[in-house]
Amino acid sequence: MIMESSEIVSLLRQEMSGYGCLLALFDEQQGHLWRRDVDQVLHTAAIIDQQVLEAGQYREARETWLVTFARAHAQPGGSTLRQLLPFFPADERPMLEAFIDEINHLIHRVRRRARQNHAFMEKMLELHRELVGGTAPGSAGAMYAPSGRVAAELVSAPSLQQVG
Repeated sequence: MIMESSEIVSLLRQEMSGYGCLLALFDEQQGHLWRRDVDQVLHTAAIIDQQVLEAGQYREARETWLVTFARAHAQPGGSTLRQLLPFFPADERPMLEAFIDEINHLIHRVRRRARQNHAFMEKMLELHRELVGGTAPGSAGAMYAPSGRVAAELVSAPSLQQVG
């Protein structure tokens, strides 16, 4: 079974594009957060959730291709692309390494931006609760975990959980 390296290049491009779109969406959401545009924050969150699913599909397609490629070269099915580089033509390896590095860099940036947005939303929610607590006598204040942070039950972010 001959597998064309152009297939993995195409899959890597799609995956990189998916993470790039996700990063752009988190950047956009951060702008909406700074402007306190709640409707747009929520709208962007819905798009982010969809993009997370799409990026996951790109990753799964790449992983499936790699399992098949690894087995075709008598390698373990769980081998990474970096581990399989010796089985690609020497002139293609630098390009594949660049894809690996860029995708890893994008994933790191996406996760960092997601954490920033999540932390900002938590802080806004905490301030909102404190404001409501100060204007509505008898209302509950913020609930804190033993660590001193706002209790995790206050905010749920499926996008952040899916990104990792």
